[in-house]
Amino acid sequence: SVVPLKCKCRTWDTENACEYKIGLVLGVYEKQPDNEGIRLTEAAAAFDSSISGKLSGMLTISGPPLKKGKSRIFYGLHQDFPSVVVVGLGKSGTGVCGKENWDNCKESIRAAVSVGCRQLQDLEVAHVEVDPCGDGQSAAEGAVLGLFEYDEFKTKKKVRVTTQPYGRYIKHKSAWQKGVLYGDGQNLARRLMEAPANHITPTAFANTIEQKLSPFAHKSWIESEQMGAFLSVSKGSEEPPVFLELHYKGSLDSAQPPLVLVGKGITFDSGGISLKPSSGMDAMRADMGGAATVCSALVTAAALKLPINIIGLAPLCENMPSGKANKPGDVVRAKNGKTIQVDNTDAEGRLILADALCYAHSFKPRAIINAATLTGAMDVALGSAAAGVFTNSDWLWERLQKASIVTGDRVWRMPLFQHYTKQITESALADLNNVGKCSRSGGACTAAAFLREFVTADHWAHLDIAGVMTNKDEIPYLRKGMSGRPTRTLVEFIAGLASEP
Repeated sequence: SVVPLKCKCRTWDTENACEYKIGLVLGVYEKQPDNEGIRLTEAAAAFDSSISGKLSGMLTISGPPLKKGKSRIFYGLHQDFPSVVVVGLGKSGTGVCGKENWDNCKESIRAAVSVGCRQLQDLEVAHVEVDPCGDGQSAAEGAVLGLFEYDEFKTKKKVRVTTQPYGRYIKHKSAWQKGVLYGDGQNLARRLMEAPANHITPTAFANTIEQKLSPFAHKSWIESEQMGAFLSVSKGSEEPPVFLELHYKGSLDSAQPPLVLVGKGITFDSGGISLKPSSGMDAMRADMGGAATVCSALVTAAALKLPINIIGLAPLCENMPSGKANKPGDVVRAKNGKTIQVDNTDAEGRLILADALCYAHSFKPRAIINAATLTGAMDVALGSAAAGVFTNSDWLWERLQKASIVTGDRVWRMPLFQHYTKQITESALADLNNVGKCSRSGGACTAAAFLREFVTADHWAHLDIAGVMTNKDEIPYLRKGMSGRPTRTLVEFIAGLASEP
């Protein structure tokens, strides 16, 4: 067995002969005009006191006051922590900003902590203790989300960093653990979305989630459920379709109507016969972002042991061109009997969601929420600032918006006017057309109107997450790549719903 040799600042693994360094991330608030002194967080002030004011002294002489999101690193201040990073938290006491629709304090903590943790990771520090900065959950989210990088197929990988709240502040432990679960949930979605399409096929996606929760259904079951719209999309690919159904029974009342989450699961979208341009097509490995986020949210709710019943549904398939694929002008029949003229095979997400939404009603749900990287028009409308929400329920919208303010992963309500319904119900050959008659105009809205044709529930919301699918540099605590948004907002929404009588 391996017997670690310990000293104050690091541990040596005698078997692997690798140095296990420890770092510390502390916070400092922005200097106020009426206060000449440096204002440290509670944890940073205690650390400063333990080293006789060396930290505040170094901050004073090492440069101008730290601005929000900036950092400064010091070496040798404390024997237990060879490297200490101080991060700027901005102004203290800020809260919810009505104009931005998020909590400035929480977002500042997430961003600052991620900066500090990444800086220590670049120094190959393997373990980091983090100042909770007054909000252990936000600090943990910043650490977990900020350190994530998808490098599974790279030979050279970044140092894997473990984090925990700064040892003196165990009172934040439960909030920290909650933040870790929220962050891990979003990272699960990011991992699924980022993986190459030849590694995350419909079956591989389902197997990944099955390891955490439950089994899935194959093509014969899909056929028995008469999901003609879903099957029509899948038939162009050599990969078989999978319908993933997850059940979480967290409520003591087994008769409690479930919340049903539905996610679009196109594991690769070539556009089908209506082929997409080759430039940027590789990103369509993440066209199952809706399935990734709702499944990850359900996994996280289970990990949090939330007292609520949830059902997750994910129709999974590829959209590929072949001799068997849908052709423009084909007519297919959905589970509820409605016929659909498929004028654009690249508008396939709404076809597979149509059957899944019909099936969702069989559970007599409390509410239905579907998420999908559905339209490029949504990206044009809102960019990456927020996910678009189309809903028939003010009750549902209020709770989703409230959750998004807490997480900083925002949502914005979009219209569901009859104006858009008319554009998809005037079809030459069928009951519905899968694209609006005004072509690209209001594309996100006509797609939502199409989905509403398969909904009879009083409380339904469609989240178009196409605009938030990736992160370039907009969200400072997420690295470039697939974002996993809005997983945490869904989890926070579920937690809020679970707390209601």
